[in-house]
Amino acid sequence: MTHSSSSAPAAVAGRSAPRLLRFVAIGACLPYLGLKVAWIAGSHLGIPAGSPLLEHRLPLALANGLTVLMDACVVVLALLLTRPWGRRVPAWLLAVPMWTATGLLAPIMVGFPLQLLVRSGVPGGSGGGDDRAFLDDWVFGVVYGGFIVQGLALGTLFAGYAQRRWGRLWRGRAGELPAPATAPAQRLTALTALLLALVPGGLRLLWAAGSTAGLDGSTDRLLEVVHLLFLVAAGTGAWQLAFRRGRALPVTVPLVLAWAGSGATACWGGWMTLSTLVMAGDPAGGPTPAMSLTYAVQMIVGFLVATLVARYFADRSAEEPR
Repeated sequence: MTHSSSSAPAAVAGRSAPRLLRFVAIGACLPYLGLKVAWIAGSHLGIPAGSPLLEHRLPLALANGLTVLMDACVVVLALLLTRPWGRRVPAWLLAVPMWTATGLLAPIMVGFPLQLLVRSGVPGGSGGGDDRAFLDDWVFGVVYGGFIVQGLALGTLFAGYAQRRWGRLWRGRAGELPAPATAPAQRLTALTALLLALVPGGLRLLWAAGSTAGLDGSTDRLLEVVHLLFLVAAGTGAWQLAFRRGRALPVTVPLVLAWAGSGATACWGGWMTLSTLVMAGDPAGGPTPAMSLTYAVQMIVGFLVATLVARYFADRSAEEPR
């Protein structure tokens, strides 16, 4: 009787926590969605006069429409991770959007607080190379603050969901896992990713150090460091998964590094490449060849590392008794 009474509050708390996180994740989307819908409707809320955004109305409308759909996916994911029907969704149908969400949100969750911390000690410093204001300052707080809350809530929900559904697949130590039949192909994939990563890694290291070679102006050096760190995380995770390094290292460590690192590397490379295509008609607003190369190679590296993560789960699933 005592055991039953004490376990009841814990069970209620266990059921209410996901509901609360779902509410937080969905609620954090609303300011961003409202702002984007207002812009699509023609409002200039938060866009100062003279902003470069006002010079590209059609690309802006298309980009806003796409980002509305992307943020609406967060609402769907929050429901999927907390409703009974979500357990019946095919693994790939959940993994792909969650990997994308992780990749897009994680650099913001790391970079934006660091930017605020650094810039709080720099009077009037914005790190931009254009005297015209892009957006009002409050917009960045609303948008990126919402993204951080979304990432925390959605990440917590996904961690619990994944542990319940697939937790058995990442038990053990990285160095003690048996080598699968596809080990040679995985090692070749990892080596290819590491070699290719030298291109964006070297350029971002130069830019983080203050060089403007290959840039169309100044850049935020702190953000270059953040993207470089995620690239290193992707390479480290790929190396450990493919070569089974780290005998005492829990396999969750290289998995998390490869998952978050590949997502950030591929998705931000893809997003910046898409932005490049949208701005292709504006010679003054387009990126340099070095920037385009960085984004393109990042995508390739990220997707190569993601295939290693997918291969890991496929191999571990195949080892389970039917």
